Amino acid sequence: MCPVLPEVATNTQERLRTVQAGPATGLIAQALLLAALAGTVGLSRAGWVVGVTCGLIMNAALARGIARYRHDRLGPADWVTLARASLAVGVAALTVDSFDHSAEVAVLVTLAAVALVLDAVDGWMVRRTRTATPLGALCDGEVDAFLILVLSVYVARSAGVWVLAIGAARYAFLVAGWLLPWMREQLPPRHWRKVVAATQGIVLAIAAAGVLPLALTQAALLVALALLAESFGHDVGWLWKHRNAAHSRVAAVPDRHESGPVRTGIAAVLTILAVPLVWGALVAPDQTSQLTLSGFARVPLEGLVVIALALVLPPTIQRLLACVVGPALGVLVIVKVLNMGFFATFDRPFNPVADTSMAGIGIETLRDSIGRTEANLVVAGAAVFGVGVLVLTTLAVLRLTRVAARHRRWSLPAVTALGAVWVLCWVFGAQLVSDAPIASTSAAGLALDEVRAVQAGVQDHAIFADEIRHDRFRDTPGNKLLTGLRGKDVLLIFVESYGRSAVQDSSFAPGVDATIDKGTKQLRAAGFSSRSAFVTSSTFGGLSWLAHSTLQSGVWVDSQLRYDQLVKTDRLTLTKAFKRAGWRTVGDVPSNNRAWPEGTSFYRYDKLYDRRNVGYHGPKYSYASMPDQYVLLALQRLELAKRARRPLFAEVDLVSSHTPWTRIPRLIPWSDVGDGSVFKHQPVDTVTRSALFGDLQRVRASYGRSVRYTMSALVSWVQNYGNDNLVLIVLGDHQPAKIITGENPSHDVPISVIAHDPRVMDRIARWGWQDGLRPSPNAPVWRMDAFRNRFLGAFGS
Repeated sequence: MCPVLPEVATNTQERLRTVQAGPATGLIAQALLLAALAGTVGLSRAGWVVGVTCGLIMNAALARGIARYRHDRLGPADWVTLARASLAVGVAALTVDSFDHSAEVAVLVTLAAVALVLDAVDGWMVRRTRTATPLGALCDGEVDAFLILVLSVYVARSAGVWVLAIGAARYAFLVAGWLLPWMREQLPPRHWRKVVAATQGIVLAIAAAGVLPLALTQAALLVALALLAESFGHDVGWLWKHRNAAHSRVAAVPDRHESGPVRTGIAAVLTILAVPLVWGALVAPDQTSQLTLSGFARVPLEGLVVIALALVLPPTIQRLLACVVGPALGVLVIVKVLNMGFFATFDRPFNPVADTSMAGIGIETLRDSIGRTEANLVVAGAAVFGVGVLVLTTLAVLRLTRVAARHRRWSLPAVTALGAVWVLCWVFGAQLVSDAPIASTSAAGLALDEVRAVQAGVQDHAIFADEIRHDRFRDTPGNKLLTGLRGKDVLLIFVESYGRSAVQDSSFAPGVDATIDKGTKQLRAAGFSSRSAFVTSSTFGGLSWLAHSTLQSGVWVDSQLRYDQLVKTDRLTLTKAFKRAGWRTVGDVPSNNRAWPEGTSFYRYDKLYDRRNVGYHGPKYSYASMPDQYVLLALQRLELAKRARRPLFAEVDLVSSHTPWTRIPRLIPWSDVGDGSVFKHQPVDTVTRSALFGDLQRVRASYGRSVRYTMSALVSWVQNYGNDNLVLIVLGDHQPAKIITGENPSHDVPISVIAHDPRVMDRIARWGWQDGLRPSPNAPVWRMDAFRNRFLGAFGS
């Protein structure tokens, strides 16, 4: 054994202390700063998570940089840079908090301003002490880039999502370097580059402070972005011109594999990280209810097969295998995440054929619910997540296959042993969690399910076309349609998210039941009768238009593809039937803010009302552009109150009970409603989305209040404006999301027929529906697509 020289041992120990001291000090400083922010301005759980995560990543990168550049100690300027990094972590935590509530702008801007000033200080210190180092320059630039990214995220909420381009520019440059070797060449020093970077930080800090008019702020940001584009463009141009020289230098350097402890440790860490990443991606469930730690205690056959192939294939084919399996595994991870979201929201898995076409509609709905800028940031985050998953899974598979091939002596016995475990568990059906066998083939099963879903989606077009063609009422003349409702005004009213859970088996059902039972008595006192049952909706948690078209057309519309196919046909809807029989037809969709082509081309409404043409001048209520009370009164004023008119058929969508239930109106005297401006001064229960959805009991109670409001408004309107010729069909369009219903919910929604004329009720006596507005648990249940035929049959000649 060779003796270790004393000076070598001393240097090694000093370097180790540096590797530990710098990052440890940074972590302590960042933790203290986050604690100070939490104790003064307040810090949410998300703020803590983001702050701690950013701190860990920054200090891990610092430790690796110290080891890579063999720094013996951190200089004074390096400590200033570390202080700037800590301030940037605080800015990141406050930025995340700003998505949930009004952030402490003064504190955020102060931290950013101090960090920007310290940027000048560490540069002055480097020049004065002449202690410039590659590590210091690298850390300085990366801290600048991180602070600019965080500030751009904050400013994008007010100035526009395009501001994210300022923050993303540096990281786009890094990604390009991963893909293009000539982009990784060392750039020559350039003072203008530093000026441009400082300009970005200053302009973003001023924009975050909000001290300038929005137009002037956006102009300054555009100028900053233009300078940034010029600076990066200049650097890319220089790298392109010198790409051949860079290639020659790389080719001239021999391939050396350092076996030092730092490099070996980093390689071990990367391998250790790659194993759970690939393992978890293969065995992870696609439903949040199954997302438990014991659910990951499974042996994935797919992973064993890939490693076994890597042991026998030549290096080139092995890399090709990893480059195919890695992205495929990333796609499966994305599908699993989508499935989790779809199961939680729509109680079904993601359909790669039918649901891809709904991306635009989903983004638009998200914008209406949480705001345009916030929604754009969510979409941008989802895109970054998707790309990140594809890259990480590919790198992880490459890493594992390469390590396995290099260490066949250990890999082959390990794969053989795990294969034997898999076979034994498969033979005996061993499992730690129900429906999650230890011998797993879940990844292959999910891939097969997706292929089958694509095949079914392609074949469904012909199947559904045949269903649309078969229509027993298609050629029925108008004088034979709806004869039992002649002279009646018929309103088809959809109540958003009004499901079975609202009236039974939930914590909020007693309150809703009391409101509905009270409404039944109020209607009875006004001379109205009501009968109720359940219908099974074709959708769950959202996508209301699928339920509307199912009930109207009498065919099962459970996907966007089916909806798009249906609206291109001449299938008879309830609206067309009433129109053919002589009624004036109206569509009242208060949250639409643009033209709805299907309203005229398919439903053939005589008149369409939306948020643009009902004269509303009040505030929005989350997704709802106006309270349901105003919607009903506007319909009364614009249509029902007119004299010398034809009977009216109207589909009315009441959306005050639409998610996210963060802002719920209150019922006011009808004479006070006016143009809706009175609602600006009415008290309202308002809560942030994150605060509401972070409290299960609170969000459920809020949903219950929204349903009680809508049903109270509807009953009150009938009391005040109903007459002998009024008939209402009131139903939910779908159940709310699983956060409200809980696991394993039905897809049933209540449906009621309300009328003043007893002859209307006589027509549906054979349906067996129950008296009152509230169906009991044993009330009849129909499929929603069965209603049209039964309704036309009951009221036709």
